[in-house]
Amino acid sequence: MTDKPKNESHKRNGSVNHGGPVMMTAEKPKHFKKSLGKLLGLLKPNLGAIAVMVALTITATVFDIVSPKILGNMTNQIVDDYISAKVYDAVHEKLPKDVKLPKGTTVKELAQQMGDTGKFSEVPEAQKELVENLDLSEKPRFHYEVLGQIALLLVALYLVSALAYYVSGWVGTSITQNIVYKMRKDLSAKINRMPISYFDRHQYGDVLSRVTNDVDTVGQSLNQVFGQAISAVIMLFGILVMMLTISWQLTIIALLVLPLSFGFVGFITKKSQKHFKNVQNRIGTLNGHIEENYAGQTIVKAFSGEAEAEKHFDAVNSKLYESTWKSQFMSGLMMPVMHFISNLGYVATAVAGGWLALNGRLSIGDIQAFIQYVSQFNQPIVQVGQITNLLQSTVAAAERVFEFLEETEEVPDRQDATKLSIVKGEVEFKNVHFGYEPGQPIIKNFSARIKPGHKVAIVGPTGAGKTTIVNLLMRFYDPDSGEITIDGINTRDMERSDVRDKFGMVLQDTWLFSGTIKENLTYGDLKASRNDVKKAAEAAHVDHFVQALPKSYDTRIEEDSENISVGEKQLLTIARAMLADAPMLILDEATSSVDTRTEVLIQNAMEKLTKGRTSFVIAHRLSTIKNADLILVMNNGGIVEQGSHQELLAADGFYAGLYKAQFVTKT
Repeated sequence: MTDKPKNESHKRNGSVNHGGPVMMTAEKPKHFKKSLGKLLGLLKPNLGAIAVMVALTITATVFDIVSPKILGNMTNQIVDDYISAKVYDAVHEKLPKDVKLPKGTTVKELAQQMGDTGKFSEVPEAQKELVENLDLSEKPRFHYEVLGQIALLLVALYLVSALAYYVSGWVGTSITQNIVYKMRKDLSAKINRMPISYFDRHQYGDVLSRVTNDVDTVGQSLNQVFGQAISAVIMLFGILVMMLTISWQLTIIALLVLPLSFGFVGFITKKSQKHFKNVQNRIGTLNGHIEENYAGQTIVKAFSGEAEAEKHFDAVNSKLYESTWKSQFMSGLMMPVMHFISNLGYVATAVAGGWLALNGRLSIGDIQAFIQYVSQFNQPIVQVGQITNLLQSTVAAAERVFEFLEETEEVPDRQDATKLSIVKGEVEFKNVHFGYEPGQPIIKNFSARIKPGHKVAIVGPTGAGKTTIVNLLMRFYDPDSGEITIDGINTRDMERSDVRDKFGMVLQDTWLFSGTIKENLTYGDLKASRNDVKKAAEAAHVDHFVQALPKSYDTRIEEDSENISVGEKQLLTIARAMLADAPMLILDEATSSVDTRTEVLIQNAMEKLTKGRTSFVIAHRLSTIKNADLILVMNNGGIVEQGSHQELLAADGFYAGLYKAQFVTKT
């Protein structure tokens, strides 16, 4: 708007600032722990579901943990059966064929009888007891039924684990989506409570990025963090216990890699945190630039600003590329380095395990299980690194959402706010002072009294404060000092919605939303009948071209629809104001986008609409306000003249100069 600080105007009307918007300062999260605490606080309503998810995850993880041990037992059974068969055959090959051993004769007894106790020195130490007590009276068999039972047990464990993981993931998704739903709901409610001044100072694209990109990042990342974090912690401690039950020596060797792993994770976390924050900030900046240029595409082309807009886009995009590359590079180091460190531990474990097996201190099945545990033990460590990266992007996105939710809101309406059931339409400004920025007043000691039913025209040069008066009337802003009253009631003592309901409004910049023409017209009165819609459209001279559309009033339009001209859009907004039937009206250059012939028709319709209603007309074409009851001439934020058209011309002052300038220019 023309009255607002020039460096902010492009954010409101969609025009292009060829110098480009100021880049947002990229920085580390200001309150990482605080933001994380708030994020975790959102989990409280889902504690029951979290308990179910944790229980399922524990079940699945425990089953995964015990599986290698059971598989090792299967391997031990196979090895024992194989060695028993081999020893039986070796002993009987050395015995005379006609010798029959008594039932229950063991290898140890036979060796003592034959004086050959060193015969089994080549048998692995772990199997010596098995071999010494082997019954040589009958050939040992393979225990296929035992192997089958173990195999069935493993399959059952794997199936239950998979099912538990699936249900846990489903519950986790429900939890995160509940959080995302609440975030979006809070953001939507917050937007409605924010003062107009916030959107004057911030790009729409950045706000949009917080509502969409940042919330989506929280939802996607938080879901992964939930599942992986619980599983990683349980698996880390569970595997550690299982490893200790197999061999404390091998466990110590495996644990030696932990300081290296966690040290590297901490280093990457510290370095990558600021880059993830930069990415979120610069996505918001890029969205703002794209939205701004798309909305002002006509202006960009009209002023040949394509090259400058593209140049600025390249600069923002390059900074986003730089931040994204650095964040991905740092997080990408996590996996290969962690795998390298884990492989070092794996090799050391394998060598030490082989030595222990040769010395009879471990069985083959135990070595197999331990090696599996070492491999699985590295998995939660790697997951910790992944979770750390995810947590950085999650908290960075959540912090931007929380920052917006914590922005200063409009001063709440009074609890004992006055309601105006019957509006006469007497409006008075009493010594009003106002500025969009502290120390930069735009309205200075503005006083005026408008009688009920009068048509008031507000005129003056660009920047005089005309639109600001409308903003104050509608309570988009409140005066810094002074009062604005409606029928003697200070607007500060009324609810904002109640004040705004008292005014019908037609702005110079048309606004239509995606929907049918009927839905757009009934925006101010959702209960209006189709007949009411048609009458308002006829009064605004919009019915004839609506009837010519394929589906008449049910034709769907978009804000940037090309099948409706700018003038026709303006007519639709006028019809919308007529249908709202408010007791007072604000017309901000309402006929600026229509041709001369249509303007005459609109003026006639407006005469009917404004009859008996207090109306405020902001006009640049002074020929359109000759019949106004009162003309307020503004300059530099104050009233310099007031009176009727004829009175002001006769005074030959500021207004007369404006009028003559337009007349001469027109002539």
